[in-house]
Amino acid sequence: MNYRHIYHAGNFADVLKHAVLARLIVYMAQKDKAFRVLDTHAGIGLYDLSSEEAQKTGEWVDGIGRILDTDIPAKAKAILQPYLTAVRDLNPDGGLTLYPGSPKLTRMLMRPQDRLSAMELHPDDYETLHRLFDGDFQSRITELDGWLALGAHLPPKEKRGIVLVDPPFEIAGEYERLADGLAKAWRRFSGGTFCLWYPLKQGAPIAEFHAALKALEIPKMLCAELSVRSDRDTTGLSGSGLIIVNPPFTLKDELDILLPFLKDRLKQDRHASARAFWLRGEEVRERD
Repeated sequence: MNYRHIYHAGNFADVLKHAVLARLIVYMAQKDKAFRVLDTHAGIGLYDLSSEEAQKTGEWVDGIGRILDTDIPAKAKAILQPYLTAVRDLNPDGGLTLYPGSPKLTRMLMRPQDRLSAMELHPDDYETLHRLFDGDFQSRITELDGWLALGAHLPPKEKRGIVLVDPPFEIAGEYERLADGLAKAWRRFSGGTFCLWYPLKQGAPIAEFHAALKALEIPKMLCAELSVRSDRDTTGLSGSGLIIVNPPFTLKDELDILLPFLKDRLKQDRHASARAFWLRGEEVRERD
């Protein structure tokens, strides 16, 4: 309840998460049929990077600040285009003042037939998010513990959709909770695309987390991880990862282009690394 994303908005973790979320939405929109995006831990939706909170940490400077309006290789630029266009559209006079959280980014990329369901438990953040989308009939904003949405709000009536689970990882046991939440949600909505965010930091139980996900025996799970620095000299965030369940068939190839670019552009020391691999999927079965 104490986590406030304004201190971290636009950082390297947001760049990876939002770039991938944008690709998932673009892919979903290739079919005319409506879809819904369920955002379980939505935050306030739109962030002022000139605010005292954002300026206090300045994390966006080493995130979106290193990418927007800079030279980007053509293939990576094409992959980033939906995400970066949304950021630029929020800053029509140039520069970088406003940054979209996941619900705002989603809403900017949706079509008229698509819908957004955004959950936020923090009372102040919920009120801010609710005001942002006030009067928008395509968006439903709910003051709710996002973990509960994985049961109560699935499957969506559209029967197509993306579920973004981006918890703050404030308390112990969140990796286990994330795996358990996916198990419950997938049983209710096995045809959906799930995108789960998790932190990489010193002592994080990543191997155990991946093993728990593999044990769910969900047929297709793709993993993307980006570390911008060594975790040896810090207890803070050194990287982040995404688990994508039922990913678009093009996403693995896109990540193989995008991740090396992000590693080189966002690295903070020589220990930066990036990888995309199947936790479960065709390539895993072929190796076996």
